[in-house]
Amino acid sequence: MPDTPRTTAPTDADHDVEADAAAGTGRAGADAPRAGGAAEGPFAAAAAGRRGSRTPVWFMRQAGRSLPEYRAARAGTAMLEACRTPELVTEITLQPVRRYGVDAAVLYSDIVVPLAAAGVDLDIVPGTGPVIAAPVRTAADVDALPVLDPAQVGFVDEAVRMLVPELGDVPLLGFAGAPFTLASYLVEGGPSRHHEVTKAMMYGDPGLWHALMERLAALTTTFLRVQVEAGARAVQLFDSWIGALPLADYRRYVLPHSTAVLEGVADLGVPRIHFGTGTGELLGAMAEAGPEVVGVDFRVPLDEAARRTAAAVGRPVPLQGNLDPAALFAPWPVVRERVLEVLEAGRAAPGHVFNLGHGVLPTTDPDVLARVVDLVHETTTR
Repeated sequence: MPDTPRTTAPTDADHDVEADAAAGTGRAGADAPRAGGAAEGPFAAAAAGRRGSRTPVWFMRQAGRSLPEYRAARAGTAMLEACRTPELVTEITLQPVRRYGVDAAVLYSDIVVPLAAAGVDLDIVPGTGPVIAAPVRTAADVDALPVLDPAQVGFVDEAVRMLVPELGDVPLLGFAGAPFTLASYLVEGGPSRHHEVTKAMMYGDPGLWHALMERLAALTTTFLRVQVEAGARAVQLFDSWIGALPLADYRRYVLPHSTAVLEGVADLGVPRIHFGTGTGELLGAMAEAGPEVVGVDFRVPLDEAARRTAAAVGRPVPLQGNLDPAALFAPWPVVRERVLEVLEAGRAAPGHVFNLGHGVLPTTDPDVLARVVDLVHETTTR
């Protein structure tokens, strides 16, 4: 598919990216030399708790949704089919790198892809989300859940191997849905507002719940390992619905399984990000799960998140976040002020990856995202 150069409204300091886009590496300067001559990119530095050449920026759900070139590329192709097509995954993943010059690419996929690949009968219904044909409600249902064989996600392996040389110095982030979020879809049969069926199983039959979570932790670990072994340079464990739980329940019913996933890829030596929504009261426990970076949603300022995570694990923790995605719809002077506030609060952490506090909303103006990237880079370049 043809390259799509970035088009954006004028910014304080625009950049010529077309030559970089042709090489598939985004804007020049993705990596900065460190003392001793070794190159370390801004993302890797921040994830390791260091201040690199600048504060890195990428956006959750940057691959797709708001981009017109994404809609054109995916026209007539169902979501799951798009995720199974390596050439299309490669094109869509590269689109925001070309347009925005972000400091990391995120693999175009979906959290239910490994479930579908393993053999769970599901569909991603436009306007609804994942819908499970036969919800998991009994011990027999849990026993019948298939185990994911790495070969079943060979299309992901292929896509990552296609992307890595195209991206050059820009790191590729793999990701997976965390066990609780996957469990909520499986048990409810689809998206749920209150998770009442999920909680009924969790509270009413803890043994069954933990058996389900153990299976999902194994599946998630396999999916992440496939991505890293193919060349992804970081991973994010994404717990969309975990904010539905109080801290005590999180510790009892979820934390051991999220920890198992993160430990299951620890030997691969890549940064691990753990993110969830509505997690203000859970941030310390999420840090205890063992990630290098804790992602913070927009409800808690980063300086307070830094305090909570450091108190939980006894050391400062690098953070990712956390501009409110809805703030991008405000006039530019307001957006600019909010971005600067996030950057200032992020100074409380030893490393800060600038991001939104959740995913890019579908009607977001891509030009505003481009201006945010420029502002973060211009403000923080050292």
